[in-house]
Amino acid sequence: MKSRYNLPKGMRYSTLTERKKFYQEEFSVGRVKGWLERWNEGAVVKFAVVIGRHTGIFQKKYAEEASTTIIIDEYNGLDEVRAQILEFVPESAYYDRNIYDEKSKIIGQELAFDLDPENLTCPVHGALADKMKRRQGLAFCKLELDMVREETIRLHEELKKRFSNLGVVYSGRGFHIHVFDKDPFGWSRGRRRTLAQELKKKGFLIDEWVTTGGMRLIRLPYSLHGMVSRVVLPLDAAELDRFDPISDVRCLPEFLRART
Repeated sequence: MKSRYNLPKGMRYSTLTERKKFYQEEFSVGRVKGWLERWNEGAVVKFAVVIGRHTGIFQKKYAEEASTTIIIDEYNGLDEVRAQILEFVPESAYYDRNIYDEKSKIIGQELAFDLDPENLTCPVHGALADKMKRRQGLAFCKLELDMVREETIRLHEELKKRFSNLGVVYSGRGFHIHVFDKDPFGWSRGRRRTLAQELKKKGFLIDEWVTTGGMRLIRLPYSLHGMVSRVVLPLDAAELDRFDPISDVRCLPEFLRART
């Protein structure tokens, strides 16, 4: 299926067959467990999937739910989570950054920062408003991808002055920076908003909705971003300056690697 959005060369929608093959053969439950243990001390984690909101690719039996967010909060172990993902074969998979007590009351949230290429002003394709007029709001080019990578490096350097335990993830389109220091888990939404606004005043490009906690879901590391056919990949911050998701084999699913 041809992409509705203009994407860098080599990036494209994944088919249902490719999504299924990825989650059957490549998706690492062990790596996901390792990631979750970095920020969650044993509490139950909620997951979520979006079946086909942006790609329009979905199983006919889920046509009515294709654009909704489906929460996965009843499961026995991560293998069962994978089984539910396989049932939906979604374009996207997420986890909930909230920490809940035994009564499902929110008692904390992982602090994170989201940087996406379409929010930059591209010298070729213009600002987000220009792209929206062309119905290309989620489109991006290689230049914008490089720009958002540089922005992530800058933000990471700034956050290192404030926090001691950070994680960086290539999200499939842009990048996420996660904060694993314990103190921010207990921050109020107001304190998170203050930090987000302070960073934006310094010129950093971040999605304030994610940082303040209004959007609690964030893309699941090691899952497949079905809109661009890339694996969501945790990175060492030191490699950001040379990381290229167009060609880096670590973020290429097998169905693309087999053709290169």
